Amino acid sequence: MSEAVGGVLLRRVRPYGEAETDIRIVGEEIAEIGTDLPVPAGAEVIEGGGAVVLPGFVDLHTHLREPGREDTETIATGSAAAARGGYTAVFAMANTDPVADNATVTDNVYRTGREVGLVDVHPVGAVTVGLQGRQLAEMGMMAAGAGRVRLFSDDGNCVDDPLVMRRALEYATGLGVLIAQHAEEPRLTVGAVAHEGPTATRLGLAGWPRAAEESIVARDALLARDAGARIHICHASTAGTVELIRWAKAQGISITAEVTPHHLLLTDERLSTYDGLNRVNPPLREASDTEALRSALADGVLDCVATDHAPHAMQDKCCEFAAARPGMLGLETALPIVVATLVAPGLLDWRGVARVMSERPAAIVGLPDQGRPIAVGEPANLTLVDPDRTWEVVPEDLASRSRNTPYTGMTMPAGITATLLRGRVTQLGGEVRW
Repeated sequence: MSEAVGGVLLRRVRPYGEAETDIRIVGEEIAEIGTDLPVPAGAEVIEGGGAVVLPGFVDLHTHLREPGREDTETIATGSAAAARGGYTAVFAMANTDPVADNATVTDNVYRTGREVGLVDVHPVGAVTVGLQGRQLAEMGMMAAGAGRVRLFSDDGNCVDDPLVMRRALEYATGLGVLIAQHAEEPRLTVGAVAHEGPTATRLGLAGWPRAAEESIVARDALLARDAGARIHICHASTAGTVELIRWAKAQGISITAEVTPHHLLLTDERLSTYDGLNRVNPPLREASDTEALRSALADGVLDCVATDHAPHAMQDKCCEFAAARPGMLGLETALPIVVATLVAPGLLDWRGVARVMSERPAAIVGLPDQGRPIAVGEPANLTLVDPDRTWEVVPEDLASRSRNTPYTGMTMPAGITATLLRGRVTQLGGEVRW
């Protein structure tokens, strides 16, 4: 990966969307901030033209598919998509093949991410062996391994046995790591493929009730309370989940939660075409849920945005709706969707965007050099955003190896113009610097 000998000078940029200034980067850190800074010899100059500068984004929920499904995504292609989306750190979920339930797999994911070098790839370890929900995985060995796993999840499956979940929370507390729960009571979702409501009934699709998610959120909040543990809720999707998390936080329970861009923007009204691209887990909900999620993210009840970037092969999506694999791409479209759903309506300003896409996710997992303020002496993990740019989503133009985006043909607001990882330009103008 190329690195300018004299560092990098970001000219005419606006940290957090505020006053225009220049930022000089030397090595891995921000060396100087001020107007009309001189150009050091050998420095790469990036003309911002008033671009907004934010701390590099952190995604707590990414599926990179390696090992096992390299036909749909690799750590390299997923890292490229992340860099183009403004991310400087991603957490790669454990539902690979083989499952990331041991240090051999998690260390390999970590080392491969380091070799690619576009973003910091942090492996997520499985909570249970084989994601089966019965026997705890080797969490201690994964946490102590080269990958230093700090987040564990059986995402894709719920740890539905309350005793297993309680033991996982207790064990995680002793290790100083975090459990992230895919909240789904499986006995309530047998055969379910769509949100349980009028749309699913009209279309003849098996319904997925809100209670399947909310019952696990409530249970795990209580388990975390009694264990004195932390719990993180993956992809919150209902207004009821929002209220449960609000209640739990008011009780002093150490609970955090994420929301995906697609649950902020899309509703189950899209299912009328039976297009498998719209099948996700949890399912797209009703407009009332979407509105509640937006408000909760803005006021801090929901902590952060996580993409749940889930690449799939065309044959896994171009089929009858019930047979389609759940999941959609999300890394390159996350920031524009946050702009459309929260910045444009006035629910968040650019500092708020930094909070939900960088600062809070980094703090939740304790990343020391991500989500830091834009200030002299801080790591130069930065994202430049052109707030006035619009662009059309064309699947073939995305960096992912897969094409399963539901946003084809949509016009997106705002574009990522550059991403820097510890002072190195990882992408500029959409061109990835390998």
